[in-house]
Amino acid sequence: MISDKETNKIFFSNRLKLDFPNTCAEIEQTLNSYGITPDFLPETKDIWARDYMPIQTSKDMFIEYRYDPDYLQGTDKNRRELKTYPDIVCDAIKLPTKKIDIILDGGNVVKSKNTIILTDKVVEENKRNYSKHQLLDKLHEVFQVDKVVLIPWDDKCEFGHSDGMLRFINDDTVLISGFYDTTDIEFKEYLVKSLKRANLKWEWLRCSNNEQEKNIAYINFLQTKDLILIPKLNADEDDKAFEQISKHYNDYTMNNKIAQVDMTEIVKMKGALNCISWTIKQ
Repeated sequence: MISDKETNKIFFSNRLKLDFPNTCAEIEQTLNSYGITPDFLPETKDIWARDYMPIQTSKDMFIEYRYDPDYLQGTDKNRRELKTYPDIVCDAIKLPTKKIDIILDGGNVVKSKNTIILTDKVVEENKRNYSKHQLLDKLHEVFQVDKVVLIPWDDKCEFGHSDGMLRFINDDTVLISGFYDTTDIEFKEYLVKSLKRANLKWEWLRCSNNEQEKNIAYINFLQTKDLILIPKLNADEDDKAFEQISKHYNDYTMNNKIAQVDMTEIVKMKGALNCISWTIKQ
């Protein structure tokens, strides 16, 4: 598995430039100041590139899952028209992929070298074709990892993405949004128990004494080998989030590879920097 800290190329949807030109310009300017030039994906219908683009498991292997999320289904025409077809995008950029029949969103795959973490919404999404045991076996096989960890789905969030809950600090430790330390004791216990069973350690990203749901956005940062880019919300917690993430990702801090960028426009749409980016190792 290619972990986030190994990636060296950033893509965004071309819709980001069209729909959020000011935010896009600020992101580009910040990345350019670190010598990073992002590319933009054609044939996309929305800005959430992480969700529909393939997951890279090795230098030349990209896994294209079934991008068929429940939140883009139903009779709402506007939602259906937002669905991007990854095969069309991949054809446009001449990227060969390996197709699998598992229904998945890329935002629900938080990965290290040997582990992937998903919310258990993935079990519900695939129940017609796979039992839980079969699904776990298939995920192990396809993504070539030692551990597949299921954490509880915060069903207050219809998307059910793990990248709004936690991220890897290193192969053995995750950083969890402090919101989940205080919001629901039973949910926290279930989450921690899932990590314990996988022999993973954890730290809490605490941005205030009274964590609010909006603070979830900070965990949704963009990470490559060259930079960590943290969402800025123009809120009191911005400085604390920067300080805490800098502490936990010391290698980046020592090399001046952590920055912030205003994401208030995007956070209103219920996403942040990891959601809108697709990163690979070239």
